[in-house]
Amino acid sequence: MVSQATMPRRGTHVDQKAKHILIVGGGYVGLYTGLRLQRLLRNELRSGRVRITIVSPQSYMTYQPFLPEAAAGNLSPRHVVAPLRRVLSKVRILNGKVTKVHHANKSVTFEPGTGPSKEIDYDILVMAAGSISRTLPIPGLTDAAIGFKSVGEAVALRNRVLALFDRADSTDDEQVRRRALTFVVVGAGFAGVEALAELEDMARDAVRYYDTLSEDDLRWVLVEASDRILPEVGPEMGKWTLEELRARGIDIKMRTLLESCEGGHVALSDGDRFESATIVWTAGVKASPVVNAGDLPLDERGRVKTTTRLTVAGTRDAFAAGDVAGVPDVTNPGQYCAPNAQHAVRQAKVLAGNIVRHLQGRPLVEYRHKYVGSVAGLGLHKGVANVYGVKLHGFPAWFMHRTYHLSRVPTLNRKVRVVADWTLALFFKRETLSLGEIESPREEFKAAAATG
Repeated sequence: MVSQATMPRRGTHVDQKAKHILIVGGGYVGLYTGLRLQRLLRNELRSGRVRITIVSPQSYMTYQPFLPEAAAGNLSPRHVVAPLRRVLSKVRILNGKVTKVHHANKSVTFEPGTGPSKEIDYDILVMAAGSISRTLPIPGLTDAAIGFKSVGEAVALRNRVLALFDRADSTDDEQVRRRALTFVVVGAGFAGVEALAELEDMARDAVRYYDTLSEDDLRWVLVEASDRILPEVGPEMGKWTLEELRARGIDIKMRTLLESCEGGHVALSDGDRFESATIVWTAGVKASPVVNAGDLPLDERGRVKTTTRLTVAGTRDAFAAGDVAGVPDVTNPGQYCAPNAQHAVRQAKVLAGNIVRHLQGRPLVEYRHKYVGSVAGLGLHKGVANVYGVKLHGFPAWFMHRTYHLSRVPTLNRKVRVVADWTLALFFKRETLSLGEIESPREEFKAAAATG
């Protein structure tokens, strides 16, 4: 019997024996797999012989490489996400999370945002739940820090930085000012470096509008445990990035650990101690916790154990890809595919094709993609790139960064909106004001109610 939770939209014929494809996760892999299956299984979906369901906590997919630009105000936050229901018109979207996978019974436990949990049956499972921030048991981290993986975190961080400018400009207390104008980013991979560089670039524009503040009052600190930053772009470009950021006055601490940050009091392993009202944690990711709540095999890194054909190892009717999956890299034997958008988008294409082949009883194909390199934005007109061995920095790299990621943004609608934002930025200055009250809109009303 087909549960109400997985029924297709009204007006669609339902075959009680329809093959049900359940995709856990609505990120890169979830969206692109669903999008391609819509095309490849158009007739089957129309006739009701196949049904597709995506379970995702959000009703949209976030294009994470554009989060730094959203945080800096170069892009509208709404333009770095793709609405799942609009893009996947033939797919049933359920908002909530899968709390347990019972693949032996071909069912999952689904927990909606509100209401009781329910069981959803399937014929084919796709694990595409992505990753979450990998944290460490550092005193104060949970209370004092913010991550940088969601559009909500990017917007909150932007509002926080600008609100702290307001706070510093409105007080004569030097300790309050110093704390407000000290910003710490932990982790020097893509997320950390791009977030810090874009925010620092935005701050240079914003500080000019404050009578008592100057660029010299701002302190930006990047904390990295290893001896390299941006390892994805190679040693040479990583060194150039290091020199570029230091030339902008950013304090970069290599081979340094965050020991504690209780109450905003930052203690580093090099002995440095200072106060900061903004601590951003970008020191790595780990597979979604759903992988630990089920009967799918895991690899040594806690990811779903996956074959080169994107099937779950030793399991029938189950596929996996993206950050949640340990996919062997056939172009680099002994290694795994990196957890990034470049692989996720391409894996989704192969995964969807293999699902169709599986339904038709045809042989599956291997996922094969040689990593072509990386691009990173470091603020307006600044960037670094290493693509096919070609190393660029400055404006050419920045232009390549934008061009490449624009080509990867899903749907023409979103591409046009992104280009429109960039075009307007050529003629008008970006907005540098905090709208922090949108994160707690009832506070003013509650205060008014309290006064009677």
